[in-house]
Amino acid sequence: MNALVEEAVIQRRKAMRALLAKPLLTAGIDDEALRLVRRHASDLRDWLATETGWRLVVGAESARLFKTAPTSTDGTRPASDGKGKPPFGRRRYVLLCLALAVLERADAQITLGRLAEGVLAAAGEPELVNAGVSFTLGRRDERSDLVAAVRLLLGWGVLERVAGDEDAFLSDSGDVLYDVQRRVLAVLLTGARGPSTIAASDFRDRLAELTHEPVADTDELRNRALRHRLTRRLLDDPVVYYDELAEDEHGYLVGQRHAIIRRIEDATGLVAEMRAEGIAMVDPDDELTDVRMPEQRTDGHVTLLVAEYLAAQDGPTPLEKLRAHVRKVAREHQSYWRRGVTEPGADEELLAIALNKLRALRLVEDAAGELASVLARPAIGRYTLAAPTIRGGKGK
Repeated sequence: MNALVEEAVIQRRKAMRALLAKPLLTAGIDDEALRLVRRHASDLRDWLATETGWRLVVGAESARLFKTAPTSTDGTRPASDGKGKPPFGRRRYVLLCLALAVLERADAQITLGRLAEGVLAAAGEPELVNAGVSFTLGRRDERSDLVAAVRLLLGWGVLERVAGDEDAFLSDSGDVLYDVQRRVLAVLLTGARGPSTIAASDFRDRLAELTHEPVADTDELRNRALRHRLTRRLLDDPVVYYDELAEDEHGYLVGQRHAIIRRIEDATGLVAEMRAEGIAMVDPDDELTDVRMPEQRTDGHVTLLVAEYLAAQDGPTPLEKLRAHVRKVAREHQSYWRRGVTEPGADEELLAIALNKLRALRLVEDAAGELASVLARPAIGRYTLAAPTIRGGKGK
């Protein structure tokens, strides 16, 4: 019986980890994970509601974890239509939203050409034009942005390709036919309120209203809200620093951290790394992260070397000083790295890639009040190179 109980715990953890890694699981793409989540749906739903306040909806074609981001100001982990592909910028996000609006009113099937026409018409609305949004489909880069948004929707399971290929659309030599998965489309929005109920005109105010959760009016409810916010951050953020928490959050976490961490470890298999500056939930299997470090190849090695360099600095480090360091290590490792790393301008590109990754991992931040400088955060200390300690005498 103990073996059966232990196996059930293992399978429930795998289901939880699948949801945390990919909050939208769809049939045909995530069949194995979806079956596992369905099997443990009741336990998962109860734990998530109690510890995070997140809602889990499991249906025949999908499982949707309605996560609420800890903050709306973190831009370090943008969307992408595939590993190694460029991150989404402003225009791609706008096109993604417009594509979703077109699909909401579309038939059960749609071609990429018809979708593009709908997006083009929507992009001509005065509000978007006045906001500086420009989209004509006349240039290849604009078509590439729309294709990136479509491929993201394919990965989510909102669209299912029936015939054709997006590359043909890019070269203006063909079209693509898709099935629209309406049940998946219907569960994409995660805001606490429907967008049509928001009255604010300013973007930041609209975003705040979309994600606002009512303030509790009793001690018990306030404590529950604190537990939800802190558990969400521990599950979502690579590191939770005490100095970034509000006073009530810091006080609650200091008093309840062992209980909160134990429940997270039991449910997910993550392991807590607790330090004076904060807490990181570490995944021994290295599965629950979209940004890995260290990584192989040129970009991964550069990132590690920049981290080691910053870990040894005291105070803000100017970007020019970092670029000089990248140029130095590029010369030292050019026979192992990809071509062109010592050419003019390569240092700036390599450094930008490294710093974007380090920012996403909460290992560095832009230095406040310092022009073009970055500041290492405490968790980067794990990448410090210490001098070797030799113990014992001769022959030991």
